[in-house]
Amino acid sequence: MIRCIVFLMAILCLAPGLAAAADQPIPWDSLSSAEQQVLKPFADRWQRLAPQRQQRLRKGAQRWSRMSAAQRRQVRRRFRHWRQLSPEARARVRQRYLRFLALPAERRRQLSERYRQFRELPPQRRRELRQRWRRLEPQQRRRIIERQWRARDHRQSRPQRRLPRRPRR
Repeated sequence: MIRCIVFLMAILCLAPGLAAAADQPIPWDSLSSAEQQVLKPFADRWQRLAPQRQQRLRKGAQRWSRMSAAQRRQVRRRFRHWRQLSPEARARVRQRYLRFLALPAERRRQLSERYRQFRELPPQRRRELRQRWRRLEPQQRRRIIERQWRARDHRQSRPQRRLPRRPRR
């Protein structure tokens, strides 16, 4: 669960930066009052930040302004957890995120859907599944993943029948 939370935090923090293509600095005065309020801790050094960083921070402030109070609390919790991670753990999370981005869009969608389904399970069931997964050897985990991929590919590659079969006489 912690890995999933960190993964989502990484997406929240890094995704805008991957899409941003800002080469020009953003003047502090061009930010809306809401953006300035959110970015207040950066005010004194804003002009020294790289334009790409300014763009990421601005987009983050815009998202923050659209969030509900509950969403903001969740982001704060995730960010506290992120700051407590060791540099090595952060690097692993970033690496996993980049691997996720390298997947085909359909696979990313499937993984996101599976994760959503996992989150909807009762907490006790999620703990049981995590414990069971952790007890597996890495080789066993790979076999399970490969088996699921083969089953999924087989289901998708099977031709769909258009008409029901006639009974044999």
